[in-house]
Amino acid sequence: MAKKFRKPAVDREGSQQKLFFDWLRFTHPDVYKHTFHIPNGGQRSGKAGAKMKREGVKRGVPDIMVALSNGQWPALFIEFKAAKPYDSSVKPEQKEWLERLNKAGYLAVVCKGVAEAKKAITDYLMADEVPY
Repeated sequence: MAKKFRKPAVDREGSQQKLFFDWLRFTHPDVYKHTFHIPNGGQRSGKAGAKMKREGVKRGVPDIMVALSNGQWPALFIEFKAAKPYDSSVKPEQKEWLERLNKAGYLAVVCKGVAEAKKAITDYLMADEVPY
């Protein structure tokens, strides 16, 4: 029996997040130096997933951290989703993390696509104008 042909999965969130980091590197190089992706997602074997969990990986942690205070918040966390029509819903574990981080005094937001992530960074850099 012939194998069914499957199109390879397209990582729209990852490709959009790459565009965001490219923009950040050229537009705000000092902020870029303090910004990183937290690689919690992705498919892994059971053995690799168990090892990562023992090492401290936790479900729902936001995708991006800007480890730079703006004077109002000590850091910004971004749960990055692909822009519509490829966006996905925020999972309960992700909502819990966002709420926990906000209660702890950080700014934690959801951004759907590059435009929203750019706006979040721009607003964060102008601390007195952040509408969140």
